[in-house]
Amino acid sequence: MPTPDVPLVGIDHVHLVVGNARQSAFFYRNAFGFDVVGYMGLETQVRDTAGYVLRQGEITFVVTSPLTAEHPDNARLVAHGDSVRTIAFEVQSVPLAYEAAVARGAIGVVEPSVREDEHGSYAYAEIMAYGDVRYGFVDRTEYRGVFAPGFRPIEPGRYAPESFRPVGLRVIDHIVANVEQGQMEHWVRWHEQVLGFSLFASFDDKDISTEYSALMSRVVADGRRRIKLPINEPATGRRRSQIAEYLQFHHGPGVQHVAMATRDIVASVRAMRANDVSFLTVPPAYYDDLTARVGPIREDLGALRELGILVDRDEEGYLLQIFTKPVEDRPTLFFEIIQRRGAQSFGKGNFKALFEAIEREQARRGTL
Repeated sequence: MPTPDVPLVGIDHVHLVVGNARQSAFFYRNAFGFDVVGYMGLETQVRDTAGYVLRQGEITFVVTSPLTAEHPDNARLVAHGDSVRTIAFEVQSVPLAYEAAVARGAIGVVEPSVREDEHGSYAYAEIMAYGDVRYGFVDRTEYRGVFAPGFRPIEPGRYAPESFRPVGLRVIDHIVANVEQGQMEHWVRWHEQVLGFSLFASFDDKDISTEYSALMSRVVADGRRRIKLPINEPATGRRRSQIAEYLQFHHGPGVQHVAMATRDIVASVRAMRANDVSFLTVPPAYYDDLTARVGPIREDLGALRELGILVDRDEEGYLLQIFTKPVEDRPTLFFEIIQRRGAQSFGKGNFKALFEAIEREQARRGTL
């Protein structure tokens, strides 16, 4: 008898393990415009972990740090530095989602449980994904607290209210994984088999290559196309690709970047630049024949050129995108800011310009 589908509603939150949760919360607040809404730690009677809940639009990040020498996340920090630990999906029934995923071949690591406090009940479970990244299942329909039991609303004075400046980010568009060479197809099949996803888009080394390096990419998505998860692997090239560099410094597979959508990318990028966010840049020549390549667009070309925003078109419209530099000293995790004007693709026409920009940064680091 076939096993039931894993019914996913959407992305509930992204959980990052970081070296200093308070400093990371301050960074994502002041640089990326997230409001810090919740706290967990010694003051809330949690003895081994400190954590902060950050929210902007429909995006929720949780950053946590271990407080004890015995905490298992210490090993993660040594191996990866700051990194994404869990991508948590909203589900209607945690037990059903977990049992269906395990029946389809997933490895369960946190069995379904219900935690309660004065704000209600919160159901949660986890399975293993690529590397040591986990997928969580969350049902918060009966919970009215700031995030989950153990968290409390952020107290006034921990962060100065006047320093909070939202930048217009509203939803997670997609989350990209890097895996080892030869493992991409395995993880595509895993997502199809375990979560019931299907192949949404595919790019090979002819699409994603430069003079020096190349990669392969497949995009898997749920049936409603609300959750899109590109999976990259390195391809053979003359030098070390960005994926190979990531795998070296991350010490294995993991989340490469999180793409966040905005309704006004020019305003968002201006605000983030004012907040000292560093973005990859492309040569001015990229804009010389932009409209010839992508057709007419209703944007201020001068602003796009000034800010380094890329444009690409597919049969449904066009998109605008830009990528930050890595947000820590290791060349691993970074973020994408994207605005869709109908397009559902991932900027295939920008791959060459983007990867050449990344290679310039690799050359500066001496890792190309």
